Amino acid sequence: MSKSVSNDAYASGGHVFIPLNRLIKSPDNVRKVPHSAATLDGLRASIAAKGVLQNLIVRPETNIEGTETGFYLVTAGEGRRLAQIARAKAGEIEIDEPMPCVIRTSDDAQEVSLDENVTREAMHPADQFEAFRALNVERGMDVADIAARFGVTEHTVRQRLRLGAVSPNLMQAYRSDKLNLSQLMAFAVSEDHARQESVFERLTGYRDPYHIKRLMTEGQIMAGDRRARFVGEPTYTAAGGHIERDLFTEEGGGYFADAALLDSLVSQRLTALAIALQGAEGWKWAEAHIDFPYANGLGRVYPQTRDLSVEDAAALEAAQSAFDTLEAEYQGVEDLPDEVDQQLGTLETEIERLEALREGYALEDIARCGLIVSLSHDGTARIERGLIRAEDEGEEPEPEHEDGEEEGDDGAGSVTEGGTVPSDEDEDEADNRPLSDALWRDLTTHRTLALRLTLAEQPELAARVLAHKLALDTFYRTSEHSCIDVSARSSPIAQFADGLDETPTAEALAQRHGAWAADLPEKPADLWDHVLVMEPEALGAMMAHCVALSINAVRQPYAGAALVRAADRVAQHLSMDMNEYWRPTARSYFGRVNKGQILSAVRESVGGEAAERLSKLRKTEMAEAAERLVVGTGWLPVCLRTVALPEPETERAILALPAPEAEGDGPDRPVLPVAAE
Repeated sequence: MSKSVSNDAYASGGHVFIPLNRLIKSPDNVRKVPHSAATLDGLRASIAAKGVLQNLIVRPETNIEGTETGFYLVTAGEGRRLAQIARAKAGEIEIDEPMPCVIRTSDDAQEVSLDENVTREAMHPADQFEAFRALNVERGMDVADIAARFGVTEHTVRQRLRLGAVSPNLMQAYRSDKLNLSQLMAFAVSEDHARQESVFERLTGYRDPYHIKRLMTEGQIMAGDRRARFVGEPTYTAAGGHIERDLFTEEGGGYFADAALLDSLVSQRLTALAIALQGAEGWKWAEAHIDFPYANGLGRVYPQTRDLSVEDAAALEAAQSAFDTLEAEYQGVEDLPDEVDQQLGTLETEIERLEALREGYALEDIARCGLIVSLSHDGTARIERGLIRAEDEGEEPEPEHEDGEEEGDDGAGSVTEGGTVPSDEDEDEADNRPLSDALWRDLTTHRTLALRLTLAEQPELAARVLAHKLALDTFYRTSEHSCIDVSARSSPIAQFADGLDETPTAEALAQRHGAWAADLPEKPADLWDHVLVMEPEALGAMMAHCVALSINAVRQPYAGAALVRAADRVAQHLSMDMNEYWRPTARSYFGRVNKGQILSAVRESVGGEAAERLSKLRKTEMAEAAERLVVGTGWLPVCLRTVALPEPETERAILALPAPEAEGDGPDRPVLPVAAE
């Protein structure tokens, strides 16, 4: 049965009000891609706060006979209809809430729908940012109120308020396309207009957002820095420190603005810890340093293994038995009950405490040694015990030369630039005199040449010498215990990508580094003996770790194409798939490229039809939709792709370290002439 308009709609000031439950979606609506959840949330909040500000365009629905059904097809305004339906389902309004409409029967419905979506221009983001700030500053609306009235998150409101507070000069540059949004966000890391304008004036042709952010935060400390993590935000702010919040990175990010204050707080806390340990453990002295002083000239004594007391041995046996029993009872259970998990953790801690009692420093060593407290790479305190100063060591034997001859007295002779020259009367007694510097240099030069020749014939030993040097550079930061001029330098790269240190990849690499560090001797002087007896597999794994840490494939504007090709070659031979370490999201990629690049990625990964559906969306909506579409497809930006290597025509031999006695494949040793006497 049809229902006339007069029963369900009525005129009001030239408008027609139609009950919500009489409005249905029109098949002629040109918008095929549904509204995003964020858009509908925004419409819902806006209508709740301000009502329906724009009429819906509708036309009566008719049946096959051409008779009106009493329902109306929404040609334009489907988003407003859906927002009101959501409000009705939530009980905010009745399902027959009157909706302001305009009935258009003479115009082409598709053209009307297309016209509403095409012949309009969105507000420039700069105007939006400043309008949000005006609501906050001039009208006194707080963040929560603004978020509720516009259907966005409070974090989004804070971001827009921060952007709206950028220097007017920079905002004008953004309006005139001299800055893009990513660059403006980089400037907004600080609210200091003078600093923003100073950095803007310093920029030349290179305006990468990361470069801008580095300039904006010069002299400041990232919240993820080891010093900031050690002190903590509450302690720093309580001491009067200010944090510049970066609202466009991970929650909790930002920069500690007062580096001097932060360093002072680190030193105070380290010093307090050193004093407490000295008092509790009885060491002769204690020092605190932010960075461990490797070139300290200190010796070291080590803890000694000792038997547990009867009581501690019994306690250890009981704790281990209880742990084993409980673990066996829940073997194979994936999710342990909280109380069981807590009980296992308590037993494990007690076992570790009792096991630690098996080793301890002798009382006489504690009485003459000290400790140094420094800051580790992960923001925790590093405690090095058993360090001994030269004056506290026992009498040392006179050092000997490598040939076994003891070093003699200086002797009586004239001093020249090359060293001490014996006088005629001392000539017969010079067998005990040290050689001159010039002669030492001459002889050791010949020795160096011989070492180069012979070491090249011993690949296995050469690999151990190299591994020894790489480990010294990587784990001890010293080169004084090696004679080869090869170095492994790990360039810092965390500043080039926000939140890099918090990724699973960085965590896995840090865990591997920590495991190697724990397995190596504490003293660099002991490293050679350790390397000499390592199994080939372990030796190769350690070398691989040290070499890997030296890789730097970060593409910089000044870097040549050769670096990119070198990184591509390594990735090819590793068969590396970046999908295991990174994925394209609105935050990591799509929000940082233009709309054409977003559509290109969707077209390449999903297809042209999907890209066409996204083409009319706003940039933010397009980025979010692209993330949902591309996930799981394996698509990557070109710079992250690894091209598979062609199948080799012949099987490649696997590199292996030959045994020391194996003959090398290099050239025969040349016959060297004997030096004339």
